[in-house]
Amino acid sequence: MRLYVLALNPTDSVTEGFLPAARRLGLDVTVLTDQPAAHRAAYGDDPAVGVLECDVRDFRAVITRVSTYRPPDAVFTNSDHLQVQAALAADYFGLPAKSWQAALRTKDKAETRRVLAASGVDTVWSAQVPAGQDPAACLAGLDVPYPCVVKPREGVASEDVVRAEDPADLERRVRRIQADRPGAALVVEEFLPGELLTLETLGDGTTRHVLGGFRTTLSPPPYFIEERLTFVPAHPAPVVDQVLAQLDALGVGFGACHTEFVLHEGRARLIEVNYRAIGDQCDLLLAELLDLPLFEHILRTHLGESLPADLRTATGRAARLDYPYARQAGTLTAAPGPADLTADGVRLTYRPLRAVGERHPLHRTNRDLLGVVRAIGPDEDAVERAVTGFLAEHRWEITP
Repeated sequence: MRLYVLALNPTDSVTEGFLPAARRLGLDVTVLTDQPAAHRAAYGDDPAVGVLECDVRDFRAVITRVSTYRPPDAVFTNSDHLQVQAALAADYFGLPAKSWQAALRTKDKAETRRVLAASGVDTVWSAQVPAGQDPAACLAGLDVPYPCVVKPREGVASEDVVRAEDPADLERRVRRIQADRPGAALVVEEFLPGELLTLETLGDGTTRHVLGGFRTTLSPPPYFIEERLTFVPAHPAPVVDQVLAQLDALGVGFGACHTEFVLHEGRARLIEVNYRAIGDQCDLLLAELLDLPLFEHILRTHLGESLPADLRTATGRAARLDYPYARQAGTLTAAPGPADLTADGVRLTYRPLRAVGERHPLHRTNRDLLGVVRAIGPDEDAVERAVTGFLAEHRWEITP
C-alpha cells in the first residue's frame, strides 16, 4: 500500500514518529515536499521512503503529482499548513480524509471564531486586519477590549502572537507584524484569562478517544512562548465535554487533533485548534507514556481502518516536557548534546533543537527553543527532581 505524506521541513514527528510507524505497517512511503534536499538528507538512503518535489501548498499540484506517479492508498500530513491540501487531495482520489471544510475552519483563526459564535457554543470578540491594510482604519470605531491579542490569521507555534495593552500598543504591534509578514492577514481578539491547557484526541469519524492533555506554562507577557508542558491524564468531565462540543461545531473528529484552551471559573474557551498530532516532541512522549502505537493508529485511520473501542493505554505515570529557549539574539556557544538517562524510576530524554555554532535572531516564539527535555516517571515529584536536576547541571549560552 502506498502512503503519500505532505511535508514542508522535516520534523521529529515525521522522522521519529510517522515514518517508523509506516515501516512497521509495511507501507511504501512517498514524501511530497517543496524542500526535497532537506528531506533526502534527513532520511539518508532509506529505501522505504521516496521523496518527490512538489508545491505542496497548492492542492492542484499535489493532485497532479500523485496522478502522474503511482496510485495512492492514503494521503496524509501532520503539518498545520497542509491540512486543507491533504484533505482535498485525499477526497479527490476517494480516500479517507478529514473534512477539508473542518481543516479550513481550524486553520483560519477568524473563521474558527465565526463558526463557534454562529453555533452558539462560544463567542469571543474578534476582528480582522486584512493583509496590507492600515490597522488604524480597520479598527476605527470598534470597541476593542483591552488587553487584547494580535496574531496571524493562519499562524502557528506562537509566531507573531503578542498581547497589546492599549490602542497605541496594538497599532504599534500590528504594524511590526505587518512589516515582518506583508502578505498575512491578522486577527485581533479579546485576551482570554485562565489556565492554559490542551486536549489531545484521536478519532476515525465515528469513534473518538481522549488521550489526556497538558498543562502549559508560558513565558511572561506580552509573548506566549511555551516553557513547559505537564501531562494531565484526565481533565474534569464537564471541561472535556465543553471542549468536545466546540470541536463538534467545527466538524473535527477524524485523525489526531491538538486543541489549546483556557479554563477560567469552570468555563473552557478555545485558543486554537491544530488539526494534527501535538508537536514539539509531545507526541513522542505521549506514545511512550501511554504505551500506545499512536502513530500507527493515526495512519490506520487514513487507510480507512476503524479505531479499537478500547485503546488500552497505560496509566499511573507522570510526565512533562521542558524547553530551554534563547532570551537574546546571537550564537549558541554552549549547550548539552543528546542524552538518554534513567534514574530513580524516571526516564529522561534530551534532544537539541539548535546546534552549537548556529546564529539566530530573537523571535520571541517557539522558534527560540534550544532543546527539549522529556521525562516520564512514577509520580510528579520524581519527574520534577529529574528535570530540575538536568537543567541545573547543564548550560545554554548565547553570545551576542
